[in-house]
Amino acid sequence: MSGHPDADEMRERHDRVMSGGTESGTGRTAGMAAAPLLLLGLFCAVSPWVLHFTGSQPSLVPHNLVIGIAIAVLALCFTAMPERMTGAGLAIVALGAWLIIAPWVVGQSPDMGVILTNVIVGGLTIVLGAACAGLSLMSGKKKSGKRTKAART
Repeated sequence: MSGHPDADEMRERHDRVMSGGTESGTGRTAGMAAAPLLLLGLFCAVSPWVLHFTGSQPSLVPHNLVIGIAIAVLALCFTAMPERMTGAGLAIVALGAWLIIAPWVVGQSPDMGVILTNVIVGGLTIVLGAACAGLSLMSGKKKSGKRTKAART
C-alpha cells in the first residue's frame, strides 16, 4: 500500500477527517463551543414564556424572541463552517452585550428576574461568542499557514 501513488493524499484526508473535518483540527472544537450557544439562543427565545414576564414586560417578549433566534441561527451557521464565521462570532458577542443592556433600553422598569435572565444569558453569550470567534481565527490562521507552506514547496 505504501507504493500507491495516492498514499500521501489518503493519509492526509484520513488525518483531516479524524481531527474534526478541518485541516487545523479546530472544527470539532468550534462545534462544541457553538452547541451551548445554540441552547442559549433557544433559551433566550423562550425565556419570556418560561419566566412569565410576558405580562410585566410586553416589549421584551418579541425582543428576546428575535435575539434568541438570531443567536441560535448564528450558532448553527458557526457549527457548519467555523473557519468562515469569524464575523459571526463577533456578531454573537455584540448580541450578548445588547442582551445585557436591553432590559433598561427596551423594557419599562424591569424586575430582578428579567434583569438576571438577560444579564446571565448575555454574559454567557459574550463568552461563548468570543470563544467561537477565537477558534475560527485560529482555524483561519493555521489553514492559511499550511497553504503558504504548501505553496513554497
